[in-house]
Amino acid sequence: MKKKSIYLSLLLITNILFAQDFKAEIEKHREDYKTEFLKSSNSPLNKDEIEFLMFFDANEKLKIVCKFTTSGRGKTFKFTTSAGKIDDYIKYGELHFSIDSTKYKLTVYQSVSLMNNPQYRDYLFIPFKDLSNGKETYGGGRYLDLRIKELKAEPFFLDFNKAYNPYCAFKYGYSCPIPPRENHLKVAINAGEKNFAKEQH
Repeated sequence: MKKKSIYLSLLLITNILFAQDFKAEIEKHREDYKTEFLKSSNSPLNKDEIEFLMFFDANEKLKIVCKFTTSGRGKTFKFTTSAGKIDDYIKYGELHFSIDSTKYKLTVYQSVSLMNNPQYRDYLFIPFKDLSNGKETYGGGRYLDLRIKELKAEPFFLDFNKAYNPYCAFKYGYSCPIPPRENHLKVAINAGEKNFAKEQH
């Protein structure tokens, strides 16, 4: 009984430390995210507006193990943007995962224009909508970014805590890809970025 008690105590301590590490990782990611707004010449936010960025508490349950299936050299997919423009992407593959025992999938895309840029040629893009949109989160959906090398991890985790808003959530006048119907999730993803807390002007 004593050995079992020691084992349970060690397990509890390990879980607490893991949770603290995960929370610290997400907090650092969000600080880096905020900093990027101040570096970009195309940023929709100034220094005084950063405080209006809002996020769900870090949620370990929404860092989810996924199975990635490749599309090979996928067909070109034309994204309609909020400004009515057309952006060309390649369907790179699909991520398959479960939330509360229900199976879902998201299509992963690669920007045709960025494929020719050495700095971003390995970037992948996951625009999605979920049942939190128009309530706790931006009505137009949110985005996730990946790098190709991340998909080689075993296991691979998709972290919805890193979901972020398109620039259109902050100010009018930007051209943001609209998440396609195939990436509409019939579940509320209560993780990542929430609605911007300042009204658009």
